Amino acid sequence: MADFKDRFVNFIRDLQDEICLAVEKMGGEAKFHEDQWERPGGGGGRSRVLSNGKVFEKAGVSTSIVHGEMPEGLKKNMNTDGSDFFACGVSLVIHPANPMAPTTHANFRFFEMYDEDGKPIDAWFGGGSDLTPYYLFEEDAVHFHREQKIAADRHGAELYPRFKKACDEYFRNHHRNEGRGIGGTFFDYLKADEQYSLEDWFAFTTDMGKSFLPSFMPIMEKRKDLPYTEEQRYWQELRRGRYVEFNLVHDRGTLFGLRTNGRTESILMSLPPRVRWDYNVQPKAGSPEAELVALLKEPKNWI
Repeated sequence: MADFKDRFVNFIRDLQDEICLAVEKMGGEAKFHEDQWERPGGGGGRSRVLSNGKVFEKAGVSTSIVHGEMPEGLKKNMNTDGSDFFACGVSLVIHPANPMAPTTHANFRFFEMYDEDGKPIDAWFGGGSDLTPYYLFEEDAVHFHREQKIAADRHGAELYPRFKKACDEYFRNHHRNEGRGIGGTFFDYLKADEQYSLEDWFAFTTDMGKSFLPSFMPIMEKRKDLPYTEEQRYWQELRRGRYVEFNLVHDRGTLFGLRTNGRTESILMSLPPRVRWDYNVQPKAGSPEAELVALLKEPKNWI
């Protein structure tokens, strides 16, 4: 299992560099600020955040490589007897300035568990990427899902439908009965079984990571310069409030990071810089805003 650790660490570092380069190139003058940090208990990471750009209001792309003793509470939540853990991953959230462009999130990770003697006893991959529009362009949703499907289909025709469904179910604000966005793919606890080896899941997860830029950047190219009004900007900030609610109430990655002494600034870098929670705002019937809210009530098959 140890071989996967080094290979996946190399992958996430390279992917972080590639994504940051593409974002800076499209964004113009704005550049990422990098922080190297250490985690109390073992490991650390490399966080990069771009702020106040003309194209990207905020973009965070972070890699973490952490290890140490498994907290008792997480042992119970994850139903594992492991004593120590190793976890590495790349996580990103991009918040465009233009409300016509969608927010996007992606994460790709590897996790390994050890017994009291340091022997590996379990390992798995996880990850995915999803799209959160403020104004829906159906062609964008189709493009994003199609790129995800192309990457997944190389490893099994059943994988895209399976992980598309998982994404719709996971990225959902159940307290509001609405999806966070229009989905993508989400997968977790990908372990060796009768059909797929851990090597198969490594290939799948890295391919899905490589599909992120082709999924998202063509959408940004089309939407970043569209005209918009102050009212549309206001709507964007209201919907960002829903994004924050999910990350703080439901997201397992956020909770894992906070419960394992992760770096708080890096964990919460996904939060947008400008956001609203005005009381009981209802979009006008028949408006694009109302159509988006109605769409988010039930998942849709875009392909």
